[in-house]
Amino acid sequence: MILTGSKIAECHKDGIIVIEPFDPDSITTDSYDFHLGNTLLCYKNHTLDARQNNETEEIQIPEDGIVLEPGKIYLGSTLERIGSKEYVPIIRGKSSTGRLGLFVHITADLIDIGSINQYTLMMNATQPVKIYPGMPIGQVTFWVPYGNIDKLYDGKYNGLEGPQASQSFRDFS
Repeated sequence: MILTGSKIAECHKDGIIVIEPFDPDSITTDSYDFHLGNTLLCYKNHTLDARQNNETEEIQIPEDGIVLEPGKIYLGSTLERIGSKEYVPIIRGKSSTGRLGLFVHITADLIDIGSINQYTLMMNATQPVKIYPGMPIGQVTFWVPYGNIDKLYDGKYNGLEGPQASQSFRDFS
C-alpha cells in the first residue's frame, strides 16, 4: 500500500518519515519531489572494475548548471536526507526529467527500511542535457511493509551524505 501525499506530510510531522530539508510544496498526490544536490562524482577511467575501488573526480554543479554528456555515468545525490524506520521508500526520476532523456536512477530504487541518507542518483543522459543544483529531479514514494520489521538497514551505504561511488569491491574476498 502506498502512502498519499497528505499521509507523507503527516508522518513527516510526527517524525516517522525523515525528509530534511522539508518543503510542503514538494508534496504531490502520492509522493514527495526530491531535489538534486550540488555535487557530482564522475569516474576517472572509462572501464570500471567491480573488484576495484574505482577513482572518482568531484565536480561542483555551478548555479548556471552543467551539461551531462551521453556515455558517462554521473553520480549525484538527493539534496534531502530521506528515510523511515517504518515505511519502505522507493525513489525514481520525475517524468519531466525523463522526457529530457535523463535517467535519474538506473537501478536500486528500493530503499531499505531504516536507511536514512542523501541517496546517490546514478544518472545517465541519452543526449546532452543541462541540470542545475536544487532542481526537482525525482520523487520518493513510501510503502507499507507486509510482515514484521525484524531488522533495520545497517549496511555500507547507511548514514552517508552526498554522492557515493560503488563499494562493490568490498563484496569480493
